[in-house]
Amino acid sequence: MSVEPEVERETMRVYFARLWDSDLAWNFRNSPLAVLSATVLFVIAFTSIFAGWLMPQNPFDIMQLFLDKANLPPVWSEGGEMPYLLGTDMQGRDVLSAIVYGSRISLVIGLASVAVSMTIGVLIGLLAGYIGGALDNLLMRLADAVMSIPTLLVAILVSAIFRGLLPVEYRDTFAPAILVLALSLTSWVVYARMVRAVTMVEARKEYVMAARIINVPRRRIILKHILPNVMTPALVTGTLNLGLAILAEATLSFLGVGMPSAQPSLGTLIRLGNEYFFSGTWWIVLFPALQLTLIILAVNLLGDWLRDALNPKLK
Repeated sequence: MSVEPEVERETMRVYFARLWDSDLAWNFRNSPLAVLSATVLFVIAFTSIFAGWLMPQNPFDIMQLFLDKANLPPVWSEGGEMPYLLGTDMQGRDVLSAIVYGSRISLVIGLASVAVSMTIGVLIGLLAGYIGGALDNLLMRLADAVMSIPTLLVAILVSAIFRGLLPVEYRDTFAPAILVLALSLTSWVVYARMVRAVTMVEARKEYVMAARIINVPRRRIILKHILPNVMTPALVTGTLNLGLAILAEATLSFLGVGMPSAQPSLGTLIRLGNEYFFSGTWWIVLFPALQLTLIILAVNLLGDWLRDALNPKLK
């Protein structure tokens, strides 16, 4: 009875050893920018997930906000107080806690929108590239129509429509889902075009032709043979577009059609802080802006490394 756990541990050990010795892992270990970017993203994600235990305040809990602590400067400035390391805002909300909780919202919305848009784009690209014909023309013309409209304009329109349809008491609750939907409806085209091009190449290869000859079902060919070969470029594109999705969410929130003030993302914090920037409370807008810049920079650097590492022409 004790042999099976030992075999499982040995199997896992061999698996991780092979993973550690793979070309991708070696490339990662020898790329200082990739290691630094991954470390920064890990720290931001870790603090965001465990914000309830790490941060001195829950900025979403009105019982933890104290108006007598409003507009405190950072702790190293005159008038600063512990535990408000980066100061407080006009509501007595700890800026550091708000940034960490806001980063969680921005990351979740960015990852969710990329996942949804990638799923839609991959499915459409597979169908258009493999089946072709009238379906391909219809789907690509739809993609052209979506691409012809500015992304932010579509996102603002979709967000405004759904906010108008929902009762007032549910708007804040469904704000994240509305943002994910608004961003996904404008981002799937990139994946669809890329997957369509790769699918058209794969569909003409010998292994697909052989599968057709022996009457393998079309769905099995697409899902079992072609899909694994298009996922690598799709994942690279998704990594590169994650920074754009987070920036788009921050832009919508900054314009007032994103996350509400009661559940602030980084874009909402920047919008709220910008209203008081010229009153001398510079820390309310500066630190959220720096956090947003750091996240997008780290994601872009990691995406650039992944694109180069998985590019066979550079090996």
